[in-house]
Amino acid sequence: MAEYVQMGDAVDFVPAADVAAGDVVVLGDMVGVAKRAIQAGVLGALSLVGVYDFAKGAGAIPKGSRLYWDETAKVATTSDGGGANKYLGKSVKDAADADGVVRARLSQ
Repeated sequence: MAEYVQMGDAVDFVPAADVAAGDVVVLGDMVGVAKRAIQAGVLGALSLVGVYDFAKGAGAIPKGSRLYWDETAKVATTSDGGGANKYLGKSVKDAADADGVVRARLSQ
């Protein structure tokens, strides 16, 4: 049995430390984005859907590429890091090597 709770576009989140708007947060195998600043110990929400510009590492990323979040470097990458990086979604726009961001659609 299951009981409907919500659409699931966002999940509740109470951070241990302050989180700034736009911060990427990894919760287990889920990756979310804080749409608004969330103070430590205060209930907030993380977006699990949408299209965002994420900081990226070196290298070009073609549109449609699978992307992963490198929590250590705080960038989106095409490498799963041997399982260390968490699946983020897919790029929706080509990103050149010199670009500092890649546009991606979050998907869990």
